Amino acid sequence: MSSELVTARKKFNAVSTFLKKGKYMAAVQSVHDGLILFLKKNVMKGEREEVEELLRKVTFTLNSDAELRKIYPLVISYEPGQERPLLDAMRELLQELQKALNEEVQGDMQAILARKKTDLEKGQAFLDSQDFDKAKGVFDALIKDFGGDTDLKADIADRYLNAGRYEDAYHMLDDALKDDPNAIHLYNRIGMVLRKMKDFDTAEKYYLKALTLSSEDEYLHYNLGRLYYDWKKWAKMAQAAQSAVDINPEFDEATKMLKFAQKKTAQ
Repeated sequence: MSSELVTARKKFNAVSTFLKKGKYMAAVQSVHDGLILFLKKNVMKGEREEVEELLRKVTFTLNSDAELRKIYPLVISYEPGQERPLLDAMRELLQELQKALNEEVQGDMQAILARKKTDLEKGQAFLDSQDFDKAKGVFDALIKDFGGDTDLKADIADRYLNAGRYEDAYHMLDDALKDDPNAIHLYNRIGMVLRKMKDFDTAEKYYLKALTLSSEDEYLHYNLGRLYYDWKKWAKMAQAAQSAVDINPEFDEATKMLKFAQKKTAQ
């Protein structure tokens, strides 16, 4: 028996195991791939009869699976010599399984989005009522379930920031940066939080790191200038504002910042 037929036989024999594990796509794909291998070869009578018997068992197994029947209620028929119609049926079944999978994934995604929205609103309500421990409990539970979602962490950090919970906002953003070290918007947010915490040295480091990733972002330069304003470092403020204006001459707020810083340095 050729290596192709040996492989085809293995694929047909694997169908029952895949179905028992609930791996319907893998089961049907095995039949599909095994049929292609079989149809490519000229086989001896004894080999053909062996494969035909395997295909009878395979189609019986597929038709007997209750869960698969929910997705594909049509009877999968097979008679010796009808391998190509069976291959067409497998292709159609694969399409139906993919459609069902897409619908399941879409349903799961909608459920996830609904959960996030509900819990974010719940946490926000606790923040609004200044019940910060309960708010933190809700947000921490969300992050435990969706720990790799940097946008979710940034959203929660913004809520903490608006509520004046700067330490919580900083820790949330710092955790988000571990997931995405090149996320410029996170460095910018952390810089804002640290500026409000008056940790100017650390804030400056975050802004400068962000500028190594995006030196042509005028708003980064402007926000760095706001840090230097709070820090009363007028020369550095002028330099940051000048960089923002050089990138965008129509940036009015940066122009005002530059003029202010120049007056301060001239005093």
